[in-house]
Amino acid sequence: MIRVLLADDQALIRSGIRALLEAEDDIEVVGEAADGKQAVALAAQHCPDIALVDIQMPVVDGIEATRQIVTDERLAGVRVVILTNFGLDEYIFRALRAGASGFLLKDTQPAELLQALRMVTRGDSLLSPAVTRRLISEFVARPPDAVAAAGMETLTNREREVVAMVAHGLSNDEIAAAMVLSPTTAKTHVSRAMVKLGARDRAQLVVFAYQAGLVSPREAAVPKNALPKNALRS
Repeated sequence: MIRVLLADDQALIRSGIRALLEAEDDIEVVGEAADGKQAVALAAQHCPDIALVDIQMPVVDGIEATRQIVTDERLAGVRVVILTNFGLDEYIFRALRAGASGFLLKDTQPAELLQALRMVTRGDSLLSPAVTRRLISEFVARPPDAVAAAGMETLTNREREVVAMVAHGLSNDEIAAAMVLSPTTAKTHVSRAMVKLGARDRAQLVVFAYQAGLVSPREAAVPKNALPKNALRS
């Protein structure tokens, strides 16, 4: 059973998402929050698998709520998925830095929302092609970070290569095909890189790769053949 916490200041949106989720046999909504402060409190109370959090909320916004949830050791198993609009580009990088495991646009189709929650529960990150392009553009103006670069030095050459492919938007299966590895071996390389860098998930690996200068924003223009046909990426 996937346990979900909903956090959005609009009751109508919460009601619609709750109705969609509770129609599924494997998903349970454990709580609803109308602001970020309530979201943090309910996350501590229920320890959901996923907190679906709107960015723009009163009292405490979604980014700060994400940071508080992610940094609470008692909530290590909670994954935060941000709800966003196309017009909120400036928040994407901040939310990833705060520890978000992915993003969903508010006009996401119901079937894609359900698929996304199941992906995140499996430990995958969720970045749509549109969000990935915005993330890349954010890094164009940012110089490499010395601390992140030092962290990359702890990786083997193979692990750095794998992290670069993650930053390009490739899934484990695509990485395995490109490197002539088994999907299990590719996943192991990704997992080891996450442990060494202290990344919660693949989304943070993308951040570290750009911060360290491992991938050039202009070079990583998200190759078309690396993107899925739909908006979801594992």
